[in-house]
Amino acid sequence: MIELGNIYKVVVAMTPLYVALVLGYSSVRWWRMFKPDQCDAINRFNCYFIIPFFTFQFTSGVDPYAMNFRFLAGDVVAKAIAATALALWAKFAKKSSFAWVITSFNLSSFNNTLVVGVPLLKAMYGAAGEDLVVQSSVIQSLVWFPILLFMLEFWRASSCSSNDVVEEEKPQPISMDADGSNNAIVVVVDGGAAVAPLNLRSTMKQVGAKLGKNPNCYACALGFIWALLAKRWDFEMPSIMEGSILIMGKAGSGVAMFSMGLFMALQEKVIACGVRLTIYSMVLRFVGGPLCTSVGSIALGLRSNTLRIAIVQAALPQAIASFVFAKEYGLHANGHFWHYRISSSIDHVLRHFRYAPLMIPKQVEEFSPNKLEINL
Repeated sequence: MIELGNIYKVVVAMTPLYVALVLGYSSVRWWRMFKPDQCDAINRFNCYFIIPFFTFQFTSGVDPYAMNFRFLAGDVVAKAIAATALALWAKFAKKSSFAWVITSFNLSSFNNTLVVGVPLLKAMYGAAGEDLVVQSSVIQSLVWFPILLFMLEFWRASSCSSNDVVEEEKPQPISMDADGSNNAIVVVVDGGAAVAPLNLRSTMKQVGAKLGKNPNCYACALGFIWALLAKRWDFEMPSIMEGSILIMGKAGSGVAMFSMGLFMALQEKVIACGVRLTIYSMVLRFVGGPLCTSVGSIALGLRSNTLRIAIVQAALPQAIASFVFAKEYGLHANGHFWHYRISSSIDHVLRHFRYAPLMIPKQVEEFSPNKLEINL
C-alpha cells in the first residue's frame, strides 16, 4: 500500500522539474521569446557547461570502494537478457534487422538516471536510492554508452559498405574469361573480406572521436577519478573548487528540463512516429526493461528496497543521450521519446514519475548536429 506521505514527497521532488519544463515550453509556444537559433544557443550552453558540472557533482560524491556490486551486476544481467532476446529475434524473425535490434536495446536499457532518477529515488527511498541511481549513472556513462556508440558506428559502417558494394557492382559490366567464369564475383568476395577489418578499425576510431567530443564523458571520468582518490586517501574537496562546481551544477536539472520544454514547443505533431511505434517503444521501456531487471536482480539475490530501487530505476524515462545518438545517426530517432507524453499519466497511477515527452523539432534542418547533444 502506497502511503500518502510518500506520494507527497515524490510530488514535492518532481514539481520543480515540471515548472522548469512548462516555462521553457511557454517561452516559445505562447510568449514567442526564443527563436530556433536562440534555443540552439541555450541547449549548447546546457550541453557544454551546465550538464558536465552537474554530472561531476554527483559522480565525485560516489564511494567507489563501497559500491553495491550485486546491484550493478544485476543491471549487467538485465542487459544481457535483453541483448540475448533481441539476438534470437534477429536470427529467427523474418522482418528483423540489426538496426531494430539496436533501437530496441536502446529503448529497453538506457535510463535518465540523474535529471529524473536522482530526485525521484531520493524522494522515495532516501539517501540509499540516490546513491544507487548515481552508481548506475556512472556505469552507464563509462561502459554502456561507449558500447551503444560502437553498435551505432558498426551499423553505419556496415550500411555504408553495403551501399558501396552495390554502387560498385551496378555500373560494372560482367567480364567473362574464355571458359565462361565470372571474375567479378571473386573480386567482390575478396573485397568484402578486406572491408571487415577496415570497418572494425574505422568503427573504433569513430567511437573514440565521438566520446572525445562528449564533455559529459570527461566529467563522469574525472568525477570518478576524483572519487577514487578522495575516498582512498580521505580528503575533502577544497571549498573554492566545490563552490565553483556547485554554482554551475545546481542549475543542471532546471536547465535540462527547460531545454526539453523548448523542444516540445518546437514540435507541432503529437505523435510523429505513429501509434504502433509509440506503443512498441512504451512496451520496451516500461515492461521489457523492468522485467529484465527484475529477473536479473532476483537471480543475484537482491531483496527489499534494493530490489525495488533497481526496478524503479529501470522504469525511468529514456536517457536523453541515447536519443541524441539515435538522432545523430539517423536510426529511428522518432521512436525513442514519443512514449513520454502517454506515460506521464500512467506513471502517476503507478507512482513512477515520468516527465513530459522530449519532442523532436520539426525544423531539424535549422539546427546543427551538435544542437541535440544533451548528455545525461
